Amino acid sequence: MTSTAAPSFAEIVQRARAENRLILTEEESKGILGANGVPVTETRVASSANEAVSIAESLGLPAVLKVSSTEITHKSDIGGVQLNLGSADEVRGAYDEIIAAAGKNAPGAAVQGVSVQPMAPPGGVEVIVGMTRDEQFGPVLMFGLGGIAVEVLQDVAFRITPLIPRDAREIVREIKGFKMLTGFRNLLPVNLDALEDLILKVSDFADKNPDLAEMDLNPVMAYSHGALAVDARIILTPAE
Repeated sequence: MTSTAAPSFAEIVQRARAENRLILTEEESKGILGANGVPVTETRVASSANEAVSIAESLGLPAVLKVSSTEITHKSDIGGVQLNLGSADEVRGAYDEIIAAAGKNAPGAAVQGVSVQPMAPPGGVEVIVGMTRDEQFGPVLMFGLGGIAVEVLQDVAFRITPLIPRDAREIVREIKGFKMLTGFRNLLPVNLDALEDLILKVSDFADKNPDLAEMDLNPVMAYSHGALAVDARIILTPAE
């Protein structure tokens, strides 16, 4: 999602710091990543069920709805995610259920609304591309299998930024689950060139922006025709 009218990363940082927060919303995170060439699913925030329906229909059904909150990190854990919504009635009902779940399971958390985005196409492999800022080495990029697999298997590899194409090629092939990316059972081989290009763009963005403390693109859907980040989170460094 790219737009010449979208705020710059510096503007987003300034706004977040003025609001005394370090965590960017998914919409902010995807917007700035998209503006830096990273392919992401377009995401908009709805403040009512009817608005959610209008956005979902404009972006294309089936849709995904998620609670939009800077204070709720694990959205699915509190019932804040609804997938594969194929009709206006399903979107409308999901909006109400997400708002109710957030109020019940995360009482007191500030909720900005509900984000709406198109459902990612099936047939991809979930991977994660992440970054954390080390006090000694600076930005360190991580790659591995995505979704909950990264927490269970911890099959990840690391590189210090900035990465060059050789680094991106090596980090992808270093994980034990690399076979998942080369075609396994009913999965098509993923487009490794597109995946490595996404990694290089994330590395470049991380290396050039000292306000970044952490970044997670999880999952990134790796397909035979390309790669697409369907969720993203950026955390800023504390203000000096």
